[in-house]
Amino acid sequence: MTSATRYLFRCPFCGTRNRISAAHAGQIGKCGKCGGRLNTSELFLQQPLMITDANFEEKVLRAPLPVLVDCWAPWCGACKIVSPVISELATEFKGIFRIGKLNVDANPVISARFDTRSIPTLLIFDNGHLKDTLVGAMPKPQIVQRMKEYLP
Repeated sequence: MTSATRYLFRCPFCGTRNRISAAHAGQIGKCGKCGGRLNTSELFLQQPLMITDANFEEKVLRAPLPVLVDCWAPWCGACKIVSPVISELATEFKGIFRIGKLNVDANPVISARFDTRSIPTLLIFDNGHLKDTLVGAMPKPQIVQRMKEYLP
């Protein structure tokens, strides 16, 4: 369904996927089912969103889009190799998939919660649930293939 002019945006209250036109992205909308407020301001982020222990619930578990979280550390060489790919994905999948980065050293609660022992680790969430885990530095086409399984 998702095209260049329409996007699916999940209601944070009832979970219903609402169609949002590109012309209305960035505005406040209303869920077609429950009437809940839809804030589409983060729909077109073109860079990875910084995920922390404090904002994880809001930015990942209640995200209106599927989410790819890059678990990384500043000292990790493989993480530095994957980082440009993550930035490219944020641009290419804006409005379709939320891309985030979680520094495992600075955010030990979430790292422990998802048993992140090796980095880089990519976590894919949809509708508040962990759906897939990718461990190690993977090539972009392989990451994209796994992401596509969770697109509407």
